[in-house]
Amino acid sequence: MLIGSGTAVTEAVAARNIAGKPTRFLIDPQDHIDAIRRARQRGLEVLGFYHSHPHSSAVPSETDRAEASYPNHLYVIVGLENEPPEIRFFRLTDGNFLELGFVTLD
Repeated sequence: MLIGSGTAVTEAVAARNIAGKPTRFLIDPQDHIDAIRRARQRGLEVLGFYHSHPHSSAVPSETDRAEASYPNHLYVIVGLENEPPEIRFFRLTDGNFLELGFVTLD
């Protein structure tokens, strides 16, 4: 999960996969709840989610579209098909992923 405030992501929090298959990912609900609580305690929030596509590019799949359930959240996809990995950012708006630009700050 991506934690931060406003439009600034300040940390990424890993979650356990309870899908039972290496080709699928389902966030452990307890990990999700714990991340929300820890973020709120620090005045932050869950801004979005990240995952990888081990054998394809960083483009939302049909599964990503079908299972995305947090409108206006940030979705980061890391494509591991090539070196270096491809990283792309999207926002779920009206059921569609819209690609976003991004900047990194030290």
